[in-house]
Amino acid sequence: MDVGVRLQSIRKLKGLSQRELAKRAGVTNSTISMIEKNSVSPSISSLKKVLGGIPMSLMEFFSHDLEAETCAPVVYRAAEQVELSRGPLSMRLIGKDHPDRALAFLSVTYPPGADSGETLLVRDGEEAGILVEGRLELQVGEQRYILESGDGYFLVAGQPHRFCNPFAAPARLLSAATPAHC
Repeated sequence: MDVGVRLQSIRKLKGLSQRELAKRAGVTNSTISMIEKNSVSPSISSLKKVLGGIPMSLMEFFSHDLEAETCAPVVYRAAEQVELSRGPLSMRLIGKDHPDRALAFLSVTYPPGADSGETLLVRDGEEAGILVEGRLELQVGEQRYILESGDGYFLVAGQPHRFCNPFAAPARLLSAATPAHC
C-alpha cells in the first residue's frame, strides 16, 4: 500500500487542504506534503498523529474502502435531499455530500406570502433558475419582475436580489448557483 497516495486521497475526500490537516494534527504543513509525496515514511506514531486531524484511526486508514466512498451517488431520492430552511420555505439541496461539489442545486417551494427575507441576497458567483410551478416575484436591485411558470432568470455575482410569493398559490423554483456555499 502506498501510504502517501492513500493519505492524500483520504484528505481530499474529507475536503481538507494540507495546511488544514497539518493544523488539526499539530504538525507542519511540510510534514503532510513529504508523507504524501513519499519523501518520508512516517512512523506509526507520526501517522497516528496525522490521522488524528482527520479524525481516523490507524485501523480505519488501512482498511477504509476508498472506492466505495469515492463513488458519489448519482440519484438523490426525495427523502434523501437535505432540507436547508426553517419556517414557511422549503429549500432542498440536491447532492450535499457529493465530493468536490462546485454547484448548489436547489428546489425551493414558496407558499403564498413567503419570501427569501427582507434583506436582498448577494452572491459571490452566478445563479440561474427556472420557475416550474406557480408565480413568483423577483426583485433585482430596485427592479421587480413577475416570473410565470416556465420563466427563468440569470444573475451575475454581486446582483442584490430577493424572491417573494404575494400570490394565492405555492410557487416552486429550481435554481443552481456557484460557488456551492450550501
